[in-house]
Amino acid sequence: KNSMRRENQSSVSEFLLLGLPIQPEQQSLFFALFLGMYLTTVLGNLLIIMLIRLDPRLHTPMYFFLSHLALTDISFSSVTVPKMLMYMHTHDQSIPYAGCISQMYFFSLFGCLDNLLLAVMAYDRYVAICQPLHYTTVMRQELCVSLVAGSWVLCSILALLHTLLLVQLSFCAANTIPHFFCDLTSLLKLSCSNISISELVIFIVGGTLFILPLSSILGSYIHIGTAVLRVSFTKSLFKVFSTCGSHLFVVSLYYGTIASVYFFSSSWESNDKDVIASFVYAVVTPMLNPFIYSLRNRDIKQAFEIFVNRANFLK
Repeated sequence: KNSMRRENQSSVSEFLLLGLPIQPEQQSLFFALFLGMYLTTVLGNLLIIMLIRLDPRLHTPMYFFLSHLALTDISFSSVTVPKMLMYMHTHDQSIPYAGCISQMYFFSLFGCLDNLLLAVMAYDRYVAICQPLHYTTVMRQELCVSLVAGSWVLCSILALLHTLLLVQLSFCAANTIPHFFCDLTSLLKLSCSNISISELVIFIVGGTLFILPLSSILGSYIHIGTAVLRVSFTKSLFKVFSTCGSHLFVVSLYYGTIASVYFFSSSWESNDKDVIASFVYAVVTPMLNPFIYSLRNRDIKQAFEIFVNRANFLK
């Protein structure tokens, strides 16, 4: 029985990724667009990390979390986009079995990290705005490091759990994935094994990872909103709402598209709408994060100006 299972597994040595629903004549246009988006994601997030490292004024909990979010966004985007660009350029849509499994693992890992870091950042803003006198005692360096390290450990374990359950499954003849990356649900549909345990784990783990961070984000911003409404200073009111509003935009875009793919999709059949929604949370939100968390941020702008002036001075 085991040898038969091994034979089934080895019968699929690679998968075919169908990619995004793009017409052949539009491939080159979208290739240029996606390459531009990817470079913007990588360079924008790298710039944030560099500015935070170089400017001592940015060595605060808020920017510590932001630098980790930026690193996660670079990694999250790099799991799927380079491979997608490669098969758009070469038209070779195959991905080896091991490559597909590892892509699924890292996608789960960084997707989970994005969730948890957005929740941690919302909590940090809540303490800063609602409990400003206790901020330095609450958001100690040990707590900040523990929150980030804990997120990494938890997400690594959960991604490994999904991966271990997946490699137990057999894949028979079907090897075409109607997606631009090795999506866990798409892979489960191709399996000719019993996938009920994997489905149950996705439902429990995925549901928890979706509901808990989202609840803490919304809870934090509701508390911030009510605290700000008690203060009548229009200027501070506008400042807080402009900052929190942009954060909430990213959060709603990210969680809204995830929910539409994994929770509100009419069936487990992957359709074009789901693939495009996946593209939004996997590619668009990592690109938007550096702009939304930084461009309207005075400290980051000042750090950037100092960096540019220093670069010009060195010339």
